[in-house]
Amino acid sequence: MSPDTPAPPAPISETQAEQLIHGICFKTGPPRLIGAELEWLVLDAERPGRPLTSERLTAAHAAARALPLRSRLTVEPGGQLELSSAPADSLTGCVDGLQADLTAVRNVLHSQGLVLRGIGQDPRRPYRRLLKSHRYEAMETYLDRAGPAGRAMMCASASVQVCVDAGQEEPGPFGHGRRWRLAHLLGAVLVAAFANSPAHEGPYAGWRCARQGVWEDLDSGRSLAPPLDVEPRAAWVRHALDARVMCVRSRDGAPWTVPDGGLTFRGWIRGAGPRPATAEDLEYHLTTLFPPVRPRGHLELRMIDAQPGDDGWLVPVAVVHALFDDPEAAETADRVCKALADSYGPHPAPRNPLWRSAARAGLADPELRAAATACFLAAAEALPRLGASDLVRDTVADFTERHVLAGRCPADDHAQPRQQLSGKGTRP
Repeated sequence: MSPDTPAPPAPISETQAEQLIHGICFKTGPPRLIGAELEWLVLDAERPGRPLTSERLTAAHAAARALPLRSRLTVEPGGQLELSSAPADSLTGCVDGLQADLTAVRNVLHSQGLVLRGIGQDPRRPYRRLLKSHRYEAMETYLDRAGPAGRAMMCASASVQVCVDAGQEEPGPFGHGRRWRLAHLLGAVLVAAFANSPAHEGPYAGWRCARQGVWEDLDSGRSLAPPLDVEPRAAWVRHALDARVMCVRSRDGAPWTVPDGGLTFRGWIRGAGPRPATAEDLEYHLTTLFPPVRPRGHLELRMIDAQPGDDGWLVPVAVVHALFDDPEAAETADRVCKALADSYGPHPAPRNPLWRSAARAGLADPELRAAATACFLAAAEALPRLGASDLVRDTVADFTERHVLAGRCPADDHAQPRQQLSGKGTRP
């Protein structure tokens, strides 16, 4: 080795790996910050059903990236645009920043004859991966082994992801253990209320939230939640180390290796991988796990479909913030979700009866409709206490009246065959 050649990173031990995950997954303290990540499909304004050429999408992305945005703008593999807010210390700060950036992006796309559309799953075919990178090439190779769901997730899905602080170390309404459990039980209510990816054919025909079906059909160790009957940090450490390795990154610019044989990260640490695993490998491995709630220091709620209209995304951001960070609303959400615990069952989300019914029936499921009604009404009462603007409060109130109280979700607003609108809420 030349004296100028940097030494390879030091291998990581199993104990070090556990400590690293334990230290970064739940950063505890009083809830203070909120953030949101908004994914959008990019469509032709006049012919929205026609796929765009890669050249036109690339030009649109370049124009959006040239804008002076406060949010971080990224592009998903199929050309979806994502805006990620900076962490904000108030709902107003989060919403105002995203609204301003969305207006700028919409304007520049409009000048190119394009629009943003909020829907959870792109109905257009075929699915095409626009981005070329070692990460996405390896991800596609890995996920293809489990079937077509991987490409659908990468290239055709869009969501509203809401980020809240993990919570306090001590027990109580803002304790991180309580918030972790609440996120998974309330997650089914959020899937049902905001279902916006109806399928008319294929394996998810009749589902209000086909996007959840796609996520359920991914590699299970990658898309499932850990068990809720284990302390959150211990559960996540075990889950992360026992998840299979998606790829081994090269250090010389060569294509990345996609391991065969179900190599887990724990197995890699113990010597089964092509080279010693490092702390950097572990940190990257954590970015390849896609559970419905991902602990990244904060809690990232990933189960909500992208929402229709210019302001539809405001509703899940405001409702989640209220139910997690207002004491009275949090108590209501916790009480409601405790009643849902038996329906959640022993299987982790999204592969349990509660989540499956949410994805298939939406708020036609009477138990989920009752839970959503209680939670949305509590959130509406909390929003003035949280300093929400009139626009946010009115948008939440309109959604609550039009959808939640009527037992409907946005998917029910799409034209569907009559039999798909008559879900009885029967669980499989």
